[in-house]
Amino acid sequence: MSNHPTSEKLVGALSSGIKILRYLAGAPTPLGVTRIAKELNLNSSTCFNLLKTLVHEKLITFDESTKTYSMGLGLVELSKGSLEKASYVRLMRPHLLELAERHNTTITLWQRSSADRVVLVDLADSGSPMRIHMSIGQRLPMYIAALGRCMAAHSNLSHQELRRKISELRWEDGPSFETYLQETQDAKERGFAYDHGNYVKGVVTVSSPILNSQAEPIMALSAVGFMSQFSENSLQTLGEDLRDRCQEATTALSGGIIKDIRTIKH
Repeated sequence: MSNHPTSEKLVGALSSGIKILRYLAGAPTPLGVTRIAKELNLNSSTCFNLLKTLVHEKLITFDESTKTYSMGLGLVELSKGSLEKASYVRLMRPHLLELAERHNTTITLWQRSSADRVVLVDLADSGSPMRIHMSIGQRLPMYIAALGRCMAAHSNLSHQELRRKISELRWEDGPSFETYLQETQDAKERGFAYDHGNYVKGVVTVSSPILNSQAEPIMALSAVGFMSQFSENSLQTLGEDLRDRCQEATTALSGGIIKDIRTIKH
């Protein structure tokens, strides 16, 4: 039996905020304030203020370009103890879709599946007629491509151990170990990494890691496209955008312990 009978006075604003969260959690696409207010029978001004507050608390996200709201990763920070990894994937879904549309490239979400492998758990394609096909469930060596630089940046491997692992990888045009090591250090300092045709010729990947509370890389966002699609400036913007999304996810999954993935020391 409940210890709080319905006859007790409830906080209306809190109840309305929770209604909004439940509504957005079940919505297949991001929604605007007018639609949300109408569906929940809320005053438009009140609904807007509640949405602003939820965005500020990072429980939902606001897309400036479409003026729509969707679930945010702040909920993971509140309930990460009872959530499974599948829930993290679902909460990352709006970010993948937005990034793919904004940068007109395929955005992928990888999850660590073993000591030396990662698996593709979700992706969002762009609307471009020319794009690289990838399949959910695809597996890769953990230290390959841009993804690999990010994983290596947050590993505790010695240079000798890392050299051995890199030597076992199959690249189309692999970098020297010294170059790989420098790019790993660059990835640690800026929060994202590039692969300019090393793994697959003509293909560029950009990646940023998602860390847990022990500062271990458990997931990563990666963008993949043809080198001809990007300029130096667009790659920089893409990398920073991936880093910001991964930082938000890292803060949520670490329970707020990790504030900036670029400050992690090993």
